[in-house]
Amino acid sequence: MVYEVGDIVKLKKPHPCGSHEWEILRVGADFRLKCMGCGHQIMAARSLVEKNTRGLRKGE
Repeated sequence: MVYEVGDIVKLKKPHPCGSHEWEILRVGADFRLKCMGCGHQIMAARSLVEKNTRGLRKGE
């Protein structure tokens, strides 16, 4: 799968706010993700994001 800045990924487990969708803000060895529900930002390892991705939607 090819990940690009602005794409929306649907992850396996929900964020505590209830949202499964995250916007990609940075791509590399680590990803910076922003929760689409509450706006919380996290850094996650590429391998973790690739393993837990359940869907990918291209950003606008």
